[in-house]
Amino acid sequence: MDSAGFDSEGREFSSATEMWAAEIGAATSAPASAEVGPPAAAAPSNGEAGAGTGEGKRKEWYSKGISYWQGVEASTEGVLGGYGCVNDADVKGSDAFLRPLLAERFGAAKRHLVALDCGSGIGRVTKNFLLRHFNEVDLVEPVSHFLEAARENLAGCMDVGQDTHKAANFYCIPLQDFTPEEGRYDVIWIQWCIGQLTDDDFISFFNRAKVGLKRDGFFVLKENIARNGFVLDKEDNSVTRSDAYFRELFKKCGLYIHNIKNQKELPEELFAVKMYALVTSEPKIKKSGKRRRPKNSPHVIRS
Repeated sequence: MDSAGFDSEGREFSSATEMWAAEIGAATSAPASAEVGPPAAAAPSNGEAGAGTGEGKRKEWYSKGISYWQGVEASTEGVLGGYGCVNDADVKGSDAFLRPLLAERFGAAKRHLVALDCGSGIGRVTKNFLLRHFNEVDLVEPVSHFLEAARENLAGCMDVGQDTHKAANFYCIPLQDFTPEEGRYDVIWIQWCIGQLTDDDFISFFNRAKVGLKRDGFFVLKENIARNGFVLDKEDNSVTRSDAYFRELFKKCGLYIHNIKNQKELPEELFAVKMYALVTSEPKIKKSGKRRRPKNSPHVIRS
């Protein structure tokens, strides 16, 4: 993963290493984690990124990301970068992606389902989508006024009965510093926030988060996708990665793609968005059940 890419000002980097060296120093690191909605329009890019350097610059990188989101209004329009209009399509797409996965992974047996909403912002995803499917949802978000807004928005979904659907815990922690409770979650949902993490912190986060999954639990990553390589946004200190870039990182995390789907009905000027269901064990190859026809056997030709 060491080829060219661009930043939002059109500056080109010949390699990921060069980009992170310029931004963070020489080692490896990571930025904040807020629900960064479908912000910038898709810019040209090619190449892939790596991770940063010196601890001081690493902290500066993250603090700049947090500072940006601290200046954003705690509203749907704010967390979605002025594109509040995509909310309905986003929720519809997420629901269509997750519903069959829950049935496939957990079956019809009654199960107390628990999810983690990473980069939860104001609780938009939890309120509009996750609480439909999960008995409990925990939220992790480093921007304090977003998390306070989430508490208010979800006030009616807290402190309710054991078998109802509720927002359970609110963690004001950046993803690069967060470790989930062991074996608590059926699904860890990560949407429009992983671009704040450098590659090393991306890998470190997923490796820590694996312990938070129950048996048959899985991750869903929903994220903006660059056409090639990466695009660096200097305004909010985030990186938009390509599909190929993500796949390389998934390998380094020891994760496997169980399912993948494109988000539809978004404005054309925005980045494409993909949803990945990620599991920790290599999926078994499904057999079609069809008998293989001998190569030279006769067969019917239909007109």
